[in-house]
Amino acid sequence: MPHIVILYTPDIEAETDMSALCRTLAQVLPTVTDESGQPVFPIGGTRVLAYPAAHHAVADASGDHAFCWINMRMARGRGAAVHQAAGQALTDAAKAHFAPLLARRPLGLTLQIDEGPEVFDAKFGNLHALFSSKKG
Repeated sequence: MPHIVILYTPDIEAETDMSALCRTLAQVLPTVTDESGQPVFPIGGTRVLAYPAAHHAVADASGDHAFCWINMRMARGRGAAVHQAAGQALTDAAKAHFAPLLARRPLGLTLQIDEGPEVFDAKFGNLHALFSSKKG
């Protein structure tokens, strides 16, 4: 972890590059550090996925309003300072990405970070090893 899921109204796809937003948010995460200045999110654990909503109604349901929800899920054990730093860094990146769109049309944005007790948590694969071998 961290994993970010972006859910958005599909009408914004023609006006903004959602793949670029995914890459930007993925690049922000390794820059987040803890109180001692150490990075807190492993590159190999970073996932950013975006999905257009097949069906939606936003605000008055007129069809003229767009929405994007960005949700990051992180493992437990990080303090409030890390939560705030990650949230602010992601918010700043999302605001910069969506600034041109916000200047042209109604768009609601929500960014949330969740952390919670998992009842089952299996992780497997070879991505972490790929990035661990590139250190020092």
